[in-house]
Amino acid sequence: MLKTAVLAFATFFATIGPVDLAGVLAALTPYHTAGERRALAVKAVVIAACILLSFAFGGKTLLDYLGISLAALRISGGILLLLLGISMVFGKGAGGPRSSEEETIEAMQKKDISVFPLAMPLIAGPASISASVLLMAGTKGDLLQQAAVITGMMAVLAVTLLLFMAASGVQRLLGVTGLHVISRTVGVVLSALAVQFMLDGIRESGLLR
Repeated sequence: MLKTAVLAFATFFATIGPVDLAGVLAALTPYHTAGERRALAVKAVVIAACILLSFAFGGKTLLDYLGISLAALRISGGILLLLLGISMVFGKGAGGPRSSEEETIEAMQKKDISVFPLAMPLIAGPASISASVLLMAGTKGDLLQQAAVITGMMAVLAVTLLLFMAASGVQRLLGVTGLHVISRTVGVVLSALAVQFMLDGIRESGLLR
């Protein structure tokens, strides 16, 4: 159970990128008061948690309805996570370009940015949603393992909220170099996890039999 929780924490930490997002929040809310920023942070994390939990518990049912095998999701999700990990290692930031330039400009002009772009796609993005489905599917219905995955997810969301609350301070404390070191280290771990997802998917598909 502990191993599953640690794996879930590492995966969600890499796919969500709480440290990078703290800097994003500071950049998107230059004219907000501290109280407004805290309110946005809480709302965004709560909405993102609801999205991720919905996919964690309902993702497998949706896949079955669409006729998508778990092996296919493991391989495609692994590819997505690998691309994300590679972009982090080479200094393109956790999560890569999760919103376009036009979307970023629109977000900076909006007073309430909690739903878009904070909750989705910055926190609950394609990579973190795929990870939630894959990790829960990997528990094979074991309630303790599922609880471990959810614990890891909630722990990362809690870290995200804490960093959001101290967004400006985190940015000043770590600086550009510190943010890059953390991002690239996590990227290496995520790349390894992504390859493991793909290997598991290929094995489950029966292609190597």
